Amino acid sequence: MRRPLVDRYDALVVERGLHPDDYQREAVKKLQALVDALAKGQAPAAPLPKVLRAFFWQEERPRGLYLWGPVGRGKTMLMNLFFEMAHVEKKRRTHFHAFMADVHERLHRMRREAAGGLADPVARVAQEIAAETRLLCFDEFAVTDIADATILARLFSAFFADGVIIVATSNVKPSKLYDGGRNRDLFLPFIALMQERMDVMRLAAPLDYRARQECAGDVYFSPLDDRAQAAMDALFVSLAGVAQGTPETIEAKQRAIVIPQTSGRVARFGFSDICERPLAAADYLAIAARFDAVLVDGAPVLAPERRNEARRLIMLVDVLYEAHALLAISAAAEPERLYQAPHGAEAREFQRAVSRLAEMRSRTYLDACVAGKGLIGAD
Repeated sequence: MRRPLVDRYDALVVERGLHPDDYQREAVKKLQALVDALAKGQAPAAPLPKVLRAFFWQEERPRGLYLWGPVGRGKTMLMNLFFEMAHVEKKRRTHFHAFMADVHERLHRMRREAAGGLADPVARVAQEIAAETRLLCFDEFAVTDIADATILARLFSAFFADGVIIVATSNVKPSKLYDGGRNRDLFLPFIALMQERMDVMRLAAPLDYRARQECAGDVYFSPLDDRAQAAMDALFVSLAGVAQGTPETIEAKQRAIVIPQTSGRVARFGFSDICERPLAAADYLAIAARFDAVLVDGAPVLAPERRNEARRLIMLVDVLYEAHALLAISAAAEPERLYQAPHGAEAREFQRAVSRLAEMRSRTYLDACVAGKGLIGAD
């Protein structure tokens, strides 16, 4: 039997010199089974009426997959492989932040167009997305906001009813989603629904592979001193071609985002400009779309009560990582010591930011960035 996903994973291990990992390989086998099931029970391109759709899937409706585990274990890599190999006409791979930004934009549009006359815009958004998407893949699935939690529960119920297959990666197991969140009891039926309609698999690899990558070192400067300032200034000149950029204002969802310094596709912020202002995922997505390189000066050590700033830094790292943009930071401490909360949702999520920041300093990552190629000299 042909196993193209497994074969492609084995080839990548050789091509990239990856560490052979039995846990990853078991996950690949699970994803291969889903690829096969999707190919066998391919849904029609256009949604059918509910009665016919239920009949179409009644013999063998493929179950989705929720793949979770600690940061840096290869979940995103496996998701990319699966998405590439899944032969589904209408498929979508998205980061969770981008998906929720899209959902909120659709809700805003429907409410505006209906001028208050639309009884249930969430149901309409669910129908719209289900009509566009038969396979929905989420990277870094996480729920930290009560509004998102409420919307997600309704969206996923509709998606499952419409036969949308969902695959998600996350740092936390389903039972810990929105853990400690306000009115979490209202979210528990959604967790039960996910566990009913999706297989759950832990990727329990023992190593954080991002942290083991060779560090190029020239995009993260700590501690905050004259050397860090000089290094950031020199990096900006190298990337932007000027010593001092000009201010620019861009728009995201009718909100103005002021960037203190820009030159071409390079932006430079102070930490207060980008993480202390009330920016949201849509704002960071707009920044990532406009710029190939983002420099952030003066990240402080964040006390536990500064979870809002920590959450925005996590979001910024996630969005720029997903866009494969260059991120340079001067900071008061190395990433693992930047946020000093011992527990809580943000503390768990910050571990992903720490892991990704390690990868974003690596030669492999920088060499693949549009803005980073010139930073890696020939050996």
